[in-house]
Amino acid sequence: MDSTIGSSVYNFIELVGTSSKNWEDAVSNAINSADGKLTNMRIAEVVEMDTKLVESKIVQFRAKVRLSFKHEVEPETL
Repeated sequence: MDSTIGSSVYNFIELVGTSSKNWEDAVSNAINSADGKLTNMRIAEVVEMDTKLVESKIVQFRAKVRLSFKHEVEPETL
C-alpha cells in the first residue's frame, strides 16, 4: 500500500498586515495581499500583534500572520 495516499505537505510564510483601524483589518490585509498569488491557502495563524505609536496615540495596528498553503509539486520534478 502506498503510504503517501492521504498525505499532504504544507509551506508556511509570514506576512505583516497593517491597518489604521484595528487588528482584524490588519490580519485581513495580510491575507488579502497573498490572495491570488498563492493557491490552496489553508490556515492563517496570528502569531504577533503590535501597534505603532505617535505621541502616545495608536496610529497603526500591525499583525504578523503565519499563512500555510498546500505544497504542490510539478509532475516533471518527481
